[in-house]
Amino acid sequence: MVLRRDPGGVLAIGQPAHAWLCGQMARAWGNERFGAVTRLEEVALAAEQHDVGMAALDLDPPLDTATGLPQSFMDLPIEVHLSLWRTGPPGLVSQSRYAALLAAMHGRRLYERRDLDRAPRFEAAGIRAFLAHSRAFEASMLESLRGDGPLQAPRVTPELVTRNSQLLWTWDTLSLALLLDWLPRSLEAVPTGEGEAIDLWLEGTAQIDDIPAFSLRPWPFAQPSVRLRCEGRRLTETFSSQEDLSAAFAHAPWETVELQLLSGPPG
Repeated sequence: MVLRRDPGGVLAIGQPAHAWLCGQMARAWGNERFGAVTRLEEVALAAEQHDVGMAALDLDPPLDTATGLPQSFMDLPIEVHLSLWRTGPPGLVSQSRYAALLAAMHGRRLYERRDLDRAPRFEAAGIRAFLAHSRAFEASMLESLRGDGPLQAPRVTPELVTRNSQLLWTWDTLSLALLLDWLPRSLEAVPTGEGEAIDLWLEGTAQIDDIPAFSLRPWPFAQPSVRLRCEGRRLTETFSSQEDLSAAFAHAPWETVELQLLSGPPG
């Protein structure tokens, strides 16, 4: 669950809703400098479904007893988070092996950033087991795709898979930065159309037509502005028990969040 705080309280946005923003960015991405997204539909599917493992949990989120709010995705117990990432990407196989591959790579990359030498022993063991599971799953997807004849094999080169994984990483970071006000923020190693990787810079600007606006440079999208939207449930109080949270969450009013990205000055 992504918790977006504002003057009206907290907007609880499911992880799959945050991922939907990533899919919208994927379909808007690309210009002369940054190039088009190769295998766009499969990559966009991966972007908007990479958090599919969180979908059921976010329908009835667990209580964070320290805050009285739903548990943020950043505060989930590691055994729960690992379990969701272990089961989520394989569920995409029934839609697209390529999307499942990119989603699995994303979860693995998240945990490869952990310093396992400093983690508690049980935690490090769980992460190592998850990483081994993910690598084996990714290998099986690559083998299947590369064995699928001329329609798939030429489109699963290491260079292309790495580029698309990094694009998903970029959209994921950008989506969370917009929703959680992680601003200003640098988006690192964003692939361009000519094989180089550059950093982007994101910062907030004034609202335009009552819609929060954000400046991004260099500009990676096809159009001069991009409007995004997702949905969440409005919470105006905190809760002392899981039962109270579950009852209130089930009837909490829905709100649509609109955001817009604008081309910033050349950087």
